[in-house]
Amino acid sequence: MYCNPLINGYAKDLGASSAFAGFIVGVMSIVAMFLRPIVGNLTDRFSKYRLAFWGGALSFIGIAGYIVTPNSGLLLLFRLINGTGYVLCTVCMTTWLSYLVPFSHVGEAMSFYGIMNALAMAFAPAVSIDLYHVIGYRTAIVISALASLCMIITIQFVSNRAQPTAEQAATAAKGKLKIIQKQCLPIAAMVALFAMPYFITQADIVTYVEQRHLTVAVGMYFLIYAAFLMLIRLFLRNQFDTVRFGVWLYASVAADAFYLVMLVIMKNNWQMALAAAGMAIGYGTLYSVCQSTAMMVAPKSERGLASATFFLGLDIGMSFGPIIAGFVDTLLPIKYFYVVWLIIVPVLLIIYWANRQMLNGAINNH
Repeated sequence: MYCNPLINGYAKDLGASSAFAGFIVGVMSIVAMFLRPIVGNLTDRFSKYRLAFWGGALSFIGIAGYIVTPNSGLLLLFRLINGTGYVLCTVCMTTWLSYLVPFSHVGEAMSFYGIMNALAMAFAPAVSIDLYHVIGYRTAIVISALASLCMIITIQFVSNRAQPTAEQAATAAKGKLKIIQKQCLPIAAMVALFAMPYFITQADIVTYVEQRHLTVAVGMYFLIYAAFLMLIRLFLRNQFDTVRFGVWLYASVAADAFYLVMLVIMKNNWQMALAAAGMAIGYGTLYSVCQSTAMMVAPKSERGLASATFFLGLDIGMSFGPIIAGFVDTLLPIKYFYVVWLIIVPVLLIIYWANRQMLNGAINNH
């Protein structure tokens, strides 16, 4: 999250064309989509600690490579290394977390885990953008490399390393390599749909405000989002393990529609703040609910694959959302930029209704 806003400009500074710089930025998500199933299968067969350690090490190597690379070609190579580490860390740590807490509290645990993600998404890009203007790209990226080292050190203090039992490892080894965890497929589809407008907003809200000539403090948008998300998850943390999926889905769909409408009609800071709050209730809440539900619907021996399937949906939303948004921005007037995304509302409801029995029954698997 810290490096992402810097990579495009840094690649161009190293001599990359605009097209190649864009490819370097996006290649991490493309790599993630291909590696998720492999890492999911590995996570069900090996110690979560060991894989997370190697994920942190690869992330450090990749980010350290950003600092010393002399050209954009090597930057692409180090981006691939960093992407591999990112996939290992995200899949393994989510699965690992489900082993560290009583399974009846996995929803609450995922909500706290999600808060940390939200804080990283809100604050890291703002810090990196401000810093690179003062100290330059290379020195600013050093902080991200140090963060990877801190992660490697921190996991040394976790005593439960989530090593599969011999029986679980043997069962996983005997099975065929699976691409997805099939019970989690509708969850991944919903995550992809919720993620598309979120990542579009993350990437394009500044440009959207400029094109509409709005006088709003757009830099505060994701800080407001993070603040609301923290409050929601702290106050509702006990409900994540007791309230059925459908309740969260309806509330999140309504909130998502609300924030999209607010961005369409936005004229002032109050409307912007309401949009950020709606996004926190919509995408922010359902992110954690889907993450914990994926752990609940999958067999224990396939939790790693379930985590990989969940993140595959996120990768699809992260990759294809901005691509589609580019076509929307090219073909339609800017006032319709967010209107078209209201199409996700009926699609989400259809997916839920087709799978409501399984999704609402997930909390019974505690």
